Amino acid sequence: MNKKPWLAHPWLTALLALSWLLLQHSLAPVHLIAGLLIGLVIPRLLHDFLPRPATLNWAPALRLTRLVLWDIVISNITVARLVLGPLSRPRPAWVPVPLALTHPTAISLLATIITTTPGTVSCTIDEPGRQILVHALDCSDPAQMAADIKQRYELPLLAIFEPLSHNMGDSA
Repeated sequence: MNKKPWLAHPWLTALLALSWLLLQHSLAPVHLIAGLLIGLVIPRLLHDFLPRPATLNWAPALRLTRLVLWDIVISNITVARLVLGPLSRPRPAWVPVPLALTHPTAISLLATIITTTPGTVSCTIDEPGRQILVHALDCSDPAQMAADIKQRYELPLLAIFEPLSHNMGDSA
């Protein structure tokens, strides 16, 4: 018989327990116990349906978080100037961004980062074609924009989620 660990998804356990407590608006012992039980039982019941938790490399994750937050601020200013500027002429473009990422969570995070950054929206993830199609509000050089996305976001995500394959690619 295959043993299922009780804490195979600790973040999900904590999130479910915290969500329960927030919904109850109480830290009464009965709610703490109920939240803990919900947090332990639901991930265990769903264990076979949940992906294996990713092992993260935290140092690059923190650097990427700082970079994304900075890019969001700068992009907000850039988009505001573009939209509100009296002489602005945006050049929208569809930009295919080829993917080196293979981890599904990393690919989803890349799409989320692209969409969260003002001026760009990830419209589709083409898994068989191994690319993300991005719509940019203003893009004069789609190839350069794709290269920038790969350099700024995909490379750090490779270091976070796929450090072994990323390092092997560096030595080749």
